[in-house]
Amino acid sequence: MISHVVIDIEGTTSATSFVADRLFPYSAERLAQWIATHQLDPVTQRAINQVREITDEPSAGLDRVTATLLGWLESDQKITPLKTLQGLIWEQGFADGDLVAHFYPDAVPALRAWKSAGYDLCVFSSGSVAAQRAWFANSADGDLRPMISVYFDTENAGPKRESSAYWRIANAINVIPAQIVFLSDVVAELDAARDAGWHTAGVRRPGEKYYSYGVGTHLEVSSLSELNLSGDRPMISASGIRDNT
Repeated sequence: MISHVVIDIEGTTSATSFVADRLFPYSAERLAQWIATHQLDPVTQRAINQVREITDEPSAGLDRVTATLLGWLESDQKITPLKTLQGLIWEQGFADGDLVAHFYPDAVPALRAWKSAGYDLCVFSSGSVAAQRAWFANSADGDLRPMISVYFDTENAGPKRESSAYWRIANAINVIPAQIVFLSDVVAELDAARDAGWHTAGVRRPGEKYYSYGVGTHLEVSSLSELNLSGDRPMISASGIRDNT
């Protein structure tokens, strides 16, 4: 029986275009100033040092570190120090009222229904935990954080396309893999989760970045409202969409 639902954000609960068109430029415009003014803060300082380690430039100045980060941002690299700093900047933007998180119309009702039905909800996103918390705290439907039990990112879990990350999450929430279902729009992530023994459901929304790739052999839905999580595996309601396994 499924007890835990682990959700991706971009392309799954929320539009990737909002992140690409609103959040990425927002962080790019503020990255240099953030590093300059927060370089002695422990989290920012650790991210700066991680950049130096990754690039093998231990003496890189702040200008060089910033340029490296902006290059990663431009090419949409899922690299931990970039995601950490973006998360801090977005967290401040949400707190200042500059940003309001986007959710697809079906997402919040589905999350509320699953929570009411007794499922534990977790998030696994390439965005930092700080960014995830800020995201769920600042939706048009209010603060959604009470629904979320645990947040995972590439720093506390690992790369989303590696099965070891999903084993790590299962151990962290102390449940067997067969009790977890993962929702994502990226086939490689779904494959990695299934390799770790999880149930999977591919969320395929028209207009999203990975729509044309399909969801491989995973269960396919176009809306979270199509998922019925009761029983010994995730099934879908009478929508005509089939499990592709």
